[in-house]
Amino acid sequence: MPGLLLRNCAVVDATTERPVPDAAVWIEDGLIKAAGPGVVAPGCQEIDLGGAFVSPGLINMHTHFSLSLPGKLKDKVSRMNPHELALYMADGARRTLHSGVTTVRCVGEREHADFALRAAIAEGLVPGPRMFTAGRGLTCTGGHGHASAGAMECDGATGFRRGVRTQIRAGADLVKVMISGGISGQHEAIDTRQVTTEELRAVITTAHEWGRKVAAHAGPTAVTLEAVELGIDCVEHGYELTPELAALMAERGCSYVPTLVVTRCKSFFDELGVPEWMQQRSLGAGDRHLRSYRWAIAAGADILLGSDMPPFWRFEGTSAVVREMEHMSDNGLGARRTLAAATLGPARWLGVADKLGSIAPGKYADLVVTDADPSEDVSAYRGLSMVIKNGEVVRDDRARAVLGARAVTAA
Repeated sequence: MPGLLLRNCAVVDATTERPVPDAAVWIEDGLIKAAGPGVVAPGCQEIDLGGAFVSPGLINMHTHFSLSLPGKLKDKVSRMNPHELALYMADGARRTLHSGVTTVRCVGEREHADFALRAAIAEGLVPGPRMFTAGRGLTCTGGHGHASAGAMECDGATGFRRGVRTQIRAGADLVKVMISGGISGQHEAIDTRQVTTEELRAVITTAHEWGRKVAAHAGPTAVTLEAVELGIDCVEHGYELTPELAALMAERGCSYVPTLVVTRCKSFFDELGVPEWMQQRSLGAGDRHLRSYRWAIAAGADILLGSDMPPFWRFEGTSAVVREMEHMSDNGLGARRTLAAATLGPARWLGVADKLGSIAPGKYADLVVTDADPSEDVSAYRGLSMVIKNGEVVRDDRARAVLGARAVTAA
């Protein structure tokens, strides 16, 4: 691809105390060649950003492109054949990229369609974020997610060990295991334990033997504590943490993806026609969920961005991923640490901090442009105007506005 110079901008990421003003970012062959004041790149295409802020592309660590909650959407997705499902997921990937999320971690998808989508995006056949995926989540017979083709039922240590190996054989980058109930299963409760100690140990040990990390869908304290003690790498949701459990997570290096938005999204549920029982369970867990999150912050746990809701979904005046970041920032993390939780922190967990998560020479040119400074207020992402992935401009609201103005003048 031809070289590109983003000039007249401020560069901001989680590695610096404050934005670097009067800067430029030189992009060549999909990589950042140089960034900072005084950068010039003769012969490159230049884009004058008019003092806007350039930050790393967002990394969403809890996504489902084939999400199907109880209600109208589940009925629609469940009726899709494999071809329709692949196109539906590809559309979600495109929308996700345009929302500023340039990398995702998928944690449970239907029919292994995620592997085909990951390959198609990598080959440039369809637009979408970089994908790291767990394939199908592992659950016990009748466990959380069992009714979806996005989960694989397993029983016993041998069964769960085979489940791990099955997902790795299919191409999984990580392993997802359901260790408790959740908000979307009418037959279960959030605090329903769904794995034995032997099953949990088998998942973690086997995944680690194959060089894969493990993320756990987790609700109640006791089984989450056991998972952390056994070496789980990431707790998802964590509706019922305690100060002691949060401290152990910090001590053991277990990351936390809180997905706060899933217990405070009534308008989203209403839009999808989610039944009342699920709405009550979800919204009723909101206060406890928030306390768990604040305990994790106080303990110094590694907190990472994840929306669970489709990242691109228009919600409360913005996208779901931005609304999640606002909840994270407003409830104790602050804007600068939230920026880190959305960029450099996930890159480290995924083992790609040498390529993603900050703006530095040699890293992928995955960038977003905002009018305001996201390290001061993450609501700056509501004013997202440009998205660049791998050095290619995939969304440019500024250029669209110019074209629109020219069309009006011509008319």
